[in-house]
Amino acid sequence: MSLQPDAAAGLRVVFVRGLELRALLGVHPHEKAAPQRVVVGVELAVRDEAAPSGVGEDDLRRTVDYGAVVRAARTIVAEGHTLLVETLAERLALAALADPRVVRARVSVEKPDAFAEAAGVGVLVERTRV
Repeated sequence: MSLQPDAAAGLRVVFVRGLELRALLGVHPHEKAAPQRVVVGVELAVRDEAAPSGVGEDDLRRTVDYGAVVRAARTIVAEGHTLLVETLAERLALAALADPRVVRARVSVEKPDAFAEAAGVGVLVERTRV
């Protein structure tokens, strides 16, 4: 994953990497019976009107709280069983786009324990403000 900040366009990138959560996720009976470990990554392209000049540094109104991103992910996962990693990633991206400063959200959801011979399987989605 890698969105790029762009001072000329007034964009910065806020990210959360390697967020480990326990989720009821998947289509198989064992995935419906018990939570499994998932790893979430979120990158947000955030509009920052002062980015080119840096004017107004240390102004919290210019920031997206990555703690809020983590809390939203925890809340969405806690809502109950989700069949598809794609659906979970979409929900996380839409939650991020609820902040009007977020213009693009890239979200990965990985199941690191799905196959013993693989480091992980999952999905990466990118959504933009319309």
